[in-house]
Amino acid sequence: MVGTVPGTVDRVGFRFYLVKRVINTVILLLFVILLNFVIFELLPGTQGSIANLLENPRLSPQQLQHLEIVYGICSGFDASGKCIPASVWDKFSVYFMRMITFNFGTSQQTGNPVLADIVNTGRLANTLLLLGVSTTIALIIGIFLGVIAAARRGRLFDTGSVVVSLTTFSLPTFFMGIVFILVFSGILNWFPPGGVTPSDWIRGLPPLSVQLLVRLQYLFLPALTLTMFFYGGNLLLTRATMTEALTEDYITTARAKGLPERTVLFKHALKNASLPIVTNAALSFGTILSGAIITETVFNWDGMGSWLFHAIGWHDFPVMQAVFYIIALCVIAANLFSDIIYGMIDPRIKYE
Repeated sequence: MVGTVPGTVDRVGFRFYLVKRVINTVILLLFVILLNFVIFELLPGTQGSIANLLENPRLSPQQLQHLEIVYGICSGFDASGKCIPASVWDKFSVYFMRMITFNFGTSQQTGNPVLADIVNTGRLANTLLLLGVSTTIALIIGIFLGVIAAARRGRLFDTGSVVVSLTTFSLPTFFMGIVFILVFSGILNWFPPGGVTPSDWIRGLPPLSVQLLVRLQYLFLPALTLTMFFYGGNLLLTRATMTEALTEDYITTARAKGLPERTVLFKHALKNASLPIVTNAALSFGTILSGAIITETVFNWDGMGSWLFHAIGWHDFPVMQAVFYIIALCVIAANLFSDIIYGMIDPRIKYE
């Protein structure tokens, strides 16, 4: 490690560290594309949607030849118009270009380009809203309660918070969702049982303030379900890292100086115990799409998760391929982001 002033970041070393992480990210992205290619292009049964498309009797010979080239089935045609089968490398080249340009093909469910269904229907925005809100709240609650539990280790609050967090973290999201629908919608009638917005909004939108209020009502139950599921892991991780940090000598010194306990916990201990928490937070945001499938299906929330659930039933491989690829990109980006944050907030990181 290059010598630096304590508490500062070695800029040259950090740049080298960042370049290495970017290179590793690119390599990982290439591996994900290769893995997706093997799953969705080479395994038996995954070419059904393309075969059905090519069997359309309305296609002219020119259109059929064009599609066979686009989907990598044929590398060309001989003088008689006969298809020259594409090699695996030719298929991978076509697939690679489609992935980096986000050209996922056509959905069997809608007949529209997959990318257009993602962007124009609002599914991605709905999922980011639901899981972004729930993940953020779960992180805030989990970290705060984890710090308090570590400070009161062995007391009633610590025991109770651990028991509750383990319970909610262990319960399936579909079970919690059904219970919340039964209690808050069926018995108390406080919130709607599912959907994103009222169906009568199609005829005319109300004022913006009313839209926000009603949207929050539809958002509450699914966001509550995911928050209850996610916060437990954050609490347990924070409690473990904080418990270790509170035994360090610098904490004893800080308390001996007469610093307020809040300052000792949140400014000194939490800062030095933050690396595992940063990793967990980054991965939580990276996997938000994969965590939406069950919850969105239970609450009929029109997002990426419920879309993927229906795509599996339809054997809509272009949609499955697109969603899995986007999930992988989110996880990769989250890992890179956490590595960058590591190097910025902790000078103990070795730039090797």
